[in-house]
Amino acid sequence: MNELLTKLSSYNLFNYLFPGVLFAILVTEFTHYQLVQKEIVTGVFLYYFLGLAVSRFGSLVIGPLLKRISFVKFADYNAFVAASKKDTQIDVLSEVNNTYRTLCSLFSLLIFLKLYARLEAKLPALRDWDSSILIVLLFLVFLFAYRKQTGFVVKRIKANLS
Repeated sequence: MNELLTKLSSYNLFNYLFPGVLFAILVTEFTHYQLVQKEIVTGVFLYYFLGLAVSRFGSLVIGPLLKRISFVKFADYNAFVAASKKDTQIDVLSEVNNTYRTLCSLFSLLIFLKLYARLEAKLPALRDWDSSILIVLLFLVFLFAYRKQTGFVVKRIKANLS
């Protein structure tokens, strides 16, 4: 287990594992859903996955929403790639930036889950659909995350060839 944890990059730790653990604790504390695991190995993998899902929601929904309402502005991707080669601090700053976005996503999802739990209390038949709804939502998040990541790979290739 220690070897596995030492192989995690700081990005993985602060954008996936940390938010995943925090999300599991807060969901368990503020809703009737129990996400905290007693088994450490299972917990690490579940928390990492939860953090990954929270992070992708932030990348696909929170980031674009904040960009659309002009709360944040992004630099051109080619400029980002070129500047990152000259200034390694840009990658560190970008990682911290992504951590903040992931935390915004975490609290947004916590609010949505709390609202869903209230809706579920009023419509008990909804409980029969919990797992199906979750599977569909996760499928959509990772489907669009795949498309977005593919776009980044293509942009990165083009930026390095020009």
